[in-house]
Order: sequence, then C-alpha cells, then structure tokens
Amino acid sequence: MILADKIIEERKKNGWSQEELASKLGVSRQAVSKWESSGSIPDLQRILQMSELFGVTTDYLLKDEIEEEPLNEYVETKTIKVSMEEANQYLDMKSRGSRIVANATSLCILSPVPLIVLGTMTEDHALVAFSLVFLLILVAIAVYLFVNYGIRDASMQHLEKEIFETEYDVSGMVRERRNQYESAYIRNIAIGVVLCILSVIPTIMTGVMEADDSISGISVGILLVIVSIGVNILIRAGMIKSSYDTLLQEGEYTKEEKHWKKKTDAFSGAYWCLIVALYLGWSFWTNNWKFTWIIWPVAGGLYAAVLGMVKMTIDGREK
Repeated sequence: MILADKIIEERKKNGWSQEELASKLGVSRQAVSKWESSGSIPDLQRILQMSELFGVTTDYLLKDEIEEEPLNEYVETKTIKVSMEEANQYLDMKSRGSRIVANATSLCILSPVPLIVLGTMTEDHALVAFSLVFLLILVAIAVYLFVNYGIRDASMQHLEKEIFETEYDVSGMVRERRNQYESAYIRNIAIGVVLCILSVIPTIMTGVMEADDSISGISVGILLVIVSIGVNILIRAGMIKSSYDTLLQEGEYTKEEKHWKKKTDAFSGAYWCLIVALYLGWSFWTNNWKFTWIIWPVAGGLYAAVLGMVKMTIDGREK
C-alpha cells in the first residue's frame, strides 16, 4: 500500500473529511487532496504530524511493505480513561439531570394552557394578557433550567462525544445497574407512551359532541397536561437508560454513532431552533394555540427522515 492510500485509509478510519484533516495539520484541503491522489508528497514535518494523529509509526507511513503498528506513546497519552469514581459521578449527574430536563420540558408544554383555555372562554383582554405573561414566565423558567443543567453537564460531555476506555470493573458495575433498572425503564416507557396516546381522547370527545369553543379549549388544555406528564416520564426513563449506554458505548453511543453525532450536531440544533421559531410565529400570528401544537409530532416524525438525508449527503462528500 502506498502513502496516498494509507492517508486515505487512516483519515476515513478516524472519521475525518479532507477539510478536517487539513485543519489538524495546518494545511489546505487542496494539499491533502494532492497527497491522496499522489499528486504530491507531504514533507517530513507533516509525516510526523500524521504519525501522531493516526497513532501509527512513521515507518508504516513511508514504507510500503510494513503493516500498520500502533504508536504506543500516542495511545497512552491520548486515550480517555474513565474511573469508577467518574462513572458513578456521571450516572448520578444524569439521574438528577433527568428530573431537571423532564420538568423543564413539561413547563414548555404546559405554558400555553392558560392562554388556550382563557382565550376560548373569555374575551377579557386583561385575562388573555395575564395568560400570555404566564406563558412567558414558564418558558423563561424552563430555559433557566435547561441552561443551568447544560453548564453542569458540560464537564461530562466528552463521554458522549469521544471514544474512551473504562478502568477495571467499571463496565461490570454499569451493566449490573442497567440490568437492575431494565424493568423500571420498560414500565416507564410503556406508561409514557400510553399517556401520550390517551391524551387525544378529550379532543376527540369534544369533536364528536360538537362542543362549543370553551369546552374545546379546556379539552386541549387537558390534552397538553396529559402529554406533559407522559413526556416527563419518557424523558426521565430515556436519560437514565442513555447514561448506561454512554458508559458502555452501546446503542446510540457506539463509536460509529459518535462519529455521525459530531457531524450532525449543528444540523440538529438548527433544526429544532427553526421548529421552535415556526411554532411560536405560527401560534402568535393565528392565535390558534389549540391547533398549532400539531407542529411538534410532525417535526418529530420528519426529523429522522431529514437526518438520514443529511448523513447520506455527508457520506457522499467524504467519498
């Protein structure tokens, strides 16, 4: 295997694009492209840099007949090690954080309830204005909780994004705790899903009975209350389960999934910010809060499909 092929192989093995490798080496993307097409040869300094980045010896890169050998010094200094203490700290933080995130999400779901109910029951502008202020207060509290949790969680984010190794018996401890939680996880997921399904019953009943607007507003309020409870349970169960998967590097936290997550994080953030903006803009423009909530299940359904298209696009560019 020639040097050009080895550069391509090691770059893809690390999940880097040509631009990312070029940035790490301090050269242009065109330079990396020329190396990989055998249009030019990197100088000695770049060879040494690539040896450290790829975790291989310079002999492997320069000599065609030598098989790949790990660069031990690189592995020892670069591999993240997770101790038993750090693993327990992470699991405890995620357990507490699951309550914070779940409650903040429930506040967001519940925030328009007074506005919907009062908006359909009365034309008193003072009450409607009060309910709007109440909505903004609940959203502000939710944002505070999200930001506060995000700052505290930042110190452990590397476990969800980077590849690591665990010290002796850490994996065994995590598997044991996950097995103990398995029955509670299944039960909570089932309860949360059932509540979300049953939440539409009030609105169906009011539609069948052709109830007036005030009753319809109340039914939507009940729907959101039930959904907030169901989502709260789902988030708590999901975050605790994902904390075990993170430390075991399983499920959504395998090495391959972490590679994709790094590349799609920006898209995910932009997507949900856009959905929030559309929801608030549509709701305030039409003042039809009892209907605009439909944007959330639609956005959730589209997310997986759009994310798949983004992955295909990224994969095509890297090739």
